[in-house]
Amino acid sequence: MSNIKIVVVGAAGRMGRTLVRQVSQTQGCEISGATEPAGSAFLGRDAGALAGIDALGVSITDDPLELIAGANAVLDFTSPAAAVGHAALCAQARIVHVIGTTGFEPEQEAAIAAAARHATIIKAGNMSLGVNLLAQLTKQVAKLLDAAFDIEILEMHHRHKVDAPSGTALLLGNAAAEGRGVKLSDVAARGRDGITGARRSGDIGFAVLRGGGVVGEHSVLFAADDEIIELRHQAFDRSIFARGAVAAARWGQGKPPGLYTMADVLGFHE
Repeated sequence: MSNIKIVVVGAAGRMGRTLVRQVSQTQGCEISGATEPAGSAFLGRDAGALAGIDALGVSITDDPLELIAGANAVLDFTSPAAAVGHAALCAQARIVHVIGTTGFEPEQEAAIAAAARHATIIKAGNMSLGVNLLAQLTKQVAKLLDAAFDIEILEMHHRHKVDAPSGTALLLGNAAAEGRGVKLSDVAARGRDGITGARRSGDIGFAVLRGGGVVGEHSVLFAADDEIIELRHQAFDRSIFARGAVAAARWGQGKPPGLYTMADVLGFHE
């Protein structure tokens, strides 16, 4: 069986380099292309050498069209606007698009969903096995506990992260809301400052920290008057997200077009 040909978009970024290394280390997969935006100082560089491994003979380009047309999958941890464009190209090529990008606006989400009519899109706020297991546990605990337990989600990331709350925090918030049988948009408390009044019963609160080089820390707290239950996940290396993304690309081969999540990849919906 031939290798799965994978294009890494945004290959010069911290996550992009991690993806290049992970694909190269995964049996049955190969890097067939790598991209960066026009004007990038990394254009023309070998994707493998830039990622700190042996040269792969794959030069970084600013034109994804031809690369995607000849690939089996695209790994995308770029930006919402870029990911929407990549989704359209994957739809034209009828291939797998793995999206780990976060911070999408509603119209961008709609564009991704439209592309999924022709592409196999796996999109998740977090690609790690541990975080997706945490989401399933959050859903179950929220379902079991009554409104006497307030739900608060705390997350911390490195100083360079541009969106807040993180996609992972929102993933966990949606899991908690699903467990409670409500819509997160109706109960989310995403900003508290000044005289806010007492906490509204049933809210799911979010608190955000940014600083240093923290890869990702997330906690879900269920707080009652006399006890607190805490579910927590810490990420120490970006490779956990890369492993999940590559697993998603492999899982998506042969699947029909549609919009999937890591819960599908990991069999939580079976």
